[in-house]
Amino acid sequence: MIVVKIEMWPKGDEARKYELGRTYVYNSGGNAKRGDYEVRVCRKGNYDVDSRDLVDGKGFTRTGTVSNWPRLSYNVWRLILRCLQAAFPEEK
Repeated sequence: MIVVKIEMWPKGDEARKYELGRTYVYNSGGNAKRGDYEVRVCRKGNYDVDSRDLVDGKGFTRTGTVSNWPRLSYNVWRLILRCLQAAFPEEK
């Protein structure tokens, strides 16, 4: 599973950091070369979820699916971009 956390560090001070958002990306199938992923964007302030919540998708602001992703062709940031596009299709 990939967990993407967005944190704010006021004036660069890590000791004062707080979380702004979290997204979970988990492998839902595929093979060694191509993967399927489920995306879950957490509700504000509700970042710790259990595995049942991830599977059913309840309690998230957005969900999405990325299918047939070429695992070995791109770095992780392109996967994250595609996942966010799946969860926020109205954004260009």
